[in-house]
Amino acid sequence: MDRTERVELTTLCMICRGNQILLQNRTKKDWSGYAFPGGHVEPGESIVASVIREMQEETGLTIRNPRLCGVKQFPIEGGRYIVFLFRADCFEGELQDSEEGTVEWADRDRLSSYAMVDDMEDLIRVMDSDKLTEFQYIIDKEEWTAVLH
Repeated sequence: MDRTERVELTTLCMICRGNQILLQNRTKKDWSGYAFPGGHVEPGESIVASVIREMQEETGLTIRNPRLCGVKQFPIEGGRYIVFLFRADCFEGELQDSEEGTVEWADRDRLSSYAMVDDMEDLIRVMDSDKLTEFQYIIDKEEWTAVLH
């Protein structure tokens, strides 16, 4: 039995400013709506370097001391898609949009007014929790179920 599988490594980051979080209104059709900015880890790149680079590219902000706060994963054909979930509250720079989407600060108490990606509430729960660290999709007979650990 082969113990390895093909894996895609990615990052997402919840950038916090007081009671606000930075949202990106994604332009891609595969996961459209308001979400956290992020992207793929490049070959040879560290996970932390990746999230810092992706935040700079997609938001214009340079984050410092991003904290790993969870992992999201789901099966893909021939393997697994892994998303390292980060939080950051130290940053500098000017907010700017990118080809990935527009970015804006959102008050946490107004998040329900945003057309967020389907699993955004669960993502926020994991990223805010001291007890949850994993968001996993399990597929059974083409039915996707989110399980939080």
